[in-house]
Parts: sequence; structure tokens; C-alpha cells
Amino acid sequence: MCVVCRQVKPKKELVRIVYADDGVTVDVTGKMNGRGVYLCKCRDCIDKALKSKGFVKQHGFSLDTVAEQLEKLIER
Repeated sequence: MCVVCRQVKPKKELVRIVYADDGVTVDVTGKMNGRGVYLCKCRDCIDKALKSKGFVKQHGFSLDTVAEQLEKLIER
């Protein structure tokens, strides 16, 4: 389920963002260790997550370090 729009979608339509000891990363395999959240691969959901202060408060990490990687996923 996407944490922004709350829609249940197949894993292929979502991207997993992982917060682990080494920082925030985009998990393309879906198997990395760490706390993960799912986002839709659509511009609206990713933009809302990047701009939302509530996202940081709720999940405990910011997406600033992976913003460029997320933009590349949208273009595909």
C-alpha cells in the first residue's frame, strides 16, 4: 500500500524506500534490511512525500537524499 495515497497496488507498481543504519536508500530488490515504506511510482505521490513535513514526522526520515533516484523511477 502506498503511504501517501493509501491505495493498495501490486508491488511492481510501488517503490520501496528503506531506512537502515547506513541511511535512506531506494530498494529495487524489495529485500533490503531496514524499515521500509512503499510509494506509488507516480509523480503526485512522490512529490507529496518529498514536500510533506508529516511524512518525516510519521516515518522518522526524510526523502531528500533519494529524491534524484525517485525522479529517475518516474521517468521510466
